[in-house]
Amino acid sequence: MWLEFGTAQASSAASPTSPTSMQICLSDNSVQTTAHVCQTETQSVIPAHSMIGNLACTLGRQTAAVAPRIIQLRRFRHGTHFRVSSSVEEALADGRPIVALESTIITHGMPYPQNLSMAREVEEIVRTNGSVPATVGILNGRIHIGLHDEELQFLAKSKNLVKVSRRDLPYVLSQGLSGGTTVSGTMIVAHKAGIPVFVTGGIGGVHREGEKTMDVSADLTELGRTAVAVVSAGVKSILDIGRTLEYLETQGVCVAAFGDSREFPAFFSRQSGFQAPCQVQNEEEAAKLIASTLALGLGSGVLIAVPCPKEEAASGQVIEDAIQEALSNARSKGITGKELTPFMLQKVNELTSGKSLDSNIALIQNNARVGSRIAVALSKIQTATGKGSLPRREKVTALRPVVIGGINVDFIAKARNTTIQAGGQTNAGQVSQSFGGVGRNLADCLSRLGKTPLFISALGKDEHSESTLRYCRHMDMSRVLQLAGHNTATYCAVITGSGELSLGLGDMDIHQQITEQYVSRFKESLCLAPLVCIDGNVPVATIQYVCEIAREHQIAVCYEPTDENKASKPFLSDSWKALTYISPNLRELRAINRTLGHPVLAELPSRLEDVVRTAMTLTHPLLTQLHCVVVTLGMHGVLLCGRRVEGSVSLCPGTRKQNAAGELCATHYPAIPISREEIVNVSGAGDSLMAGIIAGLLAGHDTDTCVRMGLLAACLSLRSYEPISQEISTVSVNLEQVKARSWPEVKMWKMN
Repeated sequence: MWLEFGTAQASSAASPTSPTSMQICLSDNSVQTTAHVCQTETQSVIPAHSMIGNLACTLGRQTAAVAPRIIQLRRFRHGTHFRVSSSVEEALADGRPIVALESTIITHGMPYPQNLSMAREVEEIVRTNGSVPATVGILNGRIHIGLHDEELQFLAKSKNLVKVSRRDLPYVLSQGLSGGTTVSGTMIVAHKAGIPVFVTGGIGGVHREGEKTMDVSADLTELGRTAVAVVSAGVKSILDIGRTLEYLETQGVCVAAFGDSREFPAFFSRQSGFQAPCQVQNEEEAAKLIASTLALGLGSGVLIAVPCPKEEAASGQVIEDAIQEALSNARSKGITGKELTPFMLQKVNELTSGKSLDSNIALIQNNARVGSRIAVALSKIQTATGKGSLPRREKVTALRPVVIGGINVDFIAKARNTTIQAGGQTNAGQVSQSFGGVGRNLADCLSRLGKTPLFISALGKDEHSESTLRYCRHMDMSRVLQLAGHNTATYCAVITGSGELSLGLGDMDIHQQITEQYVSRFKESLCLAPLVCIDGNVPVATIQYVCEIAREHQIAVCYEPTDENKASKPFLSDSWKALTYISPNLRELRAINRTLGHPVLAELPSRLEDVVRTAMTLTHPLLTQLHCVVVTLGMHGVLLCGRRVEGSVSLCPGTRKQNAAGELCATHYPAIPISREEIVNVSGAGDSLMAGIIAGLLAGHDTDTCVRMGLLAACLSLRSYEPISQEISTVSVNLEQVKARSWPEVKMWKMN
C-alpha cells in the first residue's frame, strides 16, 4: 500500500531540531533542561532527588506531547507530496528495521543497465541482512519511499531526470518532474518518514580549491541539521577530504570510522591520510552511537564511514591516477558544481576500463550489508528500551482501502479461430496458466497503482497456493487465510480467437471460507478504510456483514458482481442499500434487476445506442440508494450513471442531501481503440478498469481523470497474457498519461 505524506508538515522542514517519531520523549526541551542542570552544577550542588524530580517533570511534559506528535505525523502521512510503498509502511507500523537508499546513483551515477542491476542487488542485500529497503525517488512530482521494480526501471532508463537536493525539492514537486534524490534529498525524506538509517556510496564534500570557489556539497550541511545516520564509504577522493572533515566538525556531525582502524576511507581507497574523530568496531557499536545521538535530540546526523572491501582496494591507486587525470580534464572544460561528480565518475570509468564501476558497485553493496545490520541492531535497541529515552515507534493504522474477494489460479485456453467448434472435437489453440480471481485482480492492480489494499481472501495449502503467494509477492497477502485440506480455487476460461470468453469452469469452494467470522477480525481496518471493495465470490452472509458495518460507520463500499450468477448476492436482502458503487456488465445488471422484481429484456441489444438506453433503464431504479453505477460495456467502453455535480457524474459520495440535489445522468466514455489482433486476454480488463477508477478516486482526481485512468489500465491488461498487466504502474497510469492522450468524445444523457 502506499501512504501519503504531505504539506501539513512543510514547516517542520525548516526546523533542524524537529524530533523524529523516535525522538518524542527527549526533544530539545529535555536537552535544554539537562544543559541548565550542568550549568548550575558549577555554582552549587543540587540534591539528587531534586535533579530526578526535574527530569521526571521534563519527561512528563514530553510524554504529554506524544499524542499531538502522532496526530501530526498521521496528518503528514496522508497529504499529497509523499507516497510510501506497502512494504515500507508495514515495516514502519511494526517497528521493523528499514534502510533508506538514494536514487541519484541510479539516475546519474551509473550507465544503464548496470544502474538497474545494482539497485536491485542492493535492495536484495538489505533484505538478506534483515532490513526492509526503502529506495527514495521522485516520480511525476511525488516523492516515493520504496519503489516497485517498474519504478526502478523508469528511473534507470529515463533521460534528463533531475538531480534533486534540498534546494530542488520544492521546484521539482511543483512542476511535476521526476528525478533521483541526492544524499541531502534522501536524508530529508528518510527523516520525515521516521527512517533513521540511510545507505549510500559516498557523500559529497568540500571540493578541491573550495576555499576559492565556495563549492561545498549540501550533503554536509544536511548532516548538520537532519537526524539521520548515513552509512557511506567516506568521501569521494576527488574532494578535499581534510577540509570536508573540518566542515563536518563545524556542523557538529559525529563522524566514525567503521572497523578496526580510525583511518577515514576515501571511497575507492581504504586510506585517505586522515583520521576519523571516532571509531566503531562493529554494527552493534554503530547502532549504540546512533541511538545516543537520536536520544539526545541534537538534530544532527551521524556519518559512519565504511572502508571499501580489501579485495577491491588493490585497484585503488589505478583509480586515483585516473581521478587526477579526470580532474584536470574537468578543469580544462570548466565543469563545476553538481555536474562535476557525474562527469568524474563517467570519465574515471572510461580511463580504468570499467574497473572503477566494478569497485563502485562492490563498495555500495558492502555499505548496504553493513547498513542493514546496523539498522537491525538499532531496531533491537529501540525495542529493548521500550518506555525509556528512546521510545518505540508508534503503530500507526494506515488509511488503506480493503479488498475482500477470491483468488483463483486461472488456466486460459485461447482458440486460434474466432469460432469454437463444439461437439467434442479438439480446437487448436494455446493454454496458459495465470493468477486471477476478481478480488485478487483488484488488489493486484491497486497495488501496482500505488494504493496497496489490505486484501482479505482464502487459499488452500497446496502447490497452487505456493505459486500464488510467490506471484503475488508485490501485494500485501498477510491477511489471506491458508487452510490445510482445502483446494486453492482454480478456474479454466475458454476464450475465442478474438478474445471473447466462451466458457468458464471453476473449483471455487474455498471462497466459502471467507466467512463473516474471519472478516470480522479486521473490523477496525474496515471501519477506517477510505473504501471497501467486495466481490461476488464472497458468501452472502459475509457481504451482509460488510454492508452492515458500512451502514453503521458510513463507509464507501464497491461491489464487483463477478458474474451473472453471483451478481445478485447483496440484492437478496436490503443489504444492497448500504452499497456506494457497483460495477456490473449488462448481463449482471439485468440479473440484479430481475432479483429486485423489475421488468427486464429477454434479449440484450448489441448496438451501442440500444445498449446505453437499456443500461440507463436498468440502472435508474438502483440509483435511489446507490451513489454511482459503473456499467462496463466491453469494447464500447464504460457508462457512468449517477448524479451530476459540476458538469460530470459524481464519484465522490457526499451527504444524502447533497446527493439528492444533482440530477440523474449517464456519461459514456468510449474505450481506447485496440485491434482484435492486439487483444490477448479479456479476463482482467474490467477489474483493471475499476482498479484504475478507484486509484484515481483515492488520489482525489476528478471523474474524467478517474475513468480514463481505468481505461488506460484496462487497455494494458487487454494486451497482457496475465489478467492484470505487469506494465500497469504509477508511471504508465497517472494524471500525466491521461493529459498526454487524445481522448474520444464523451457523451452525457439525462436519466429522467
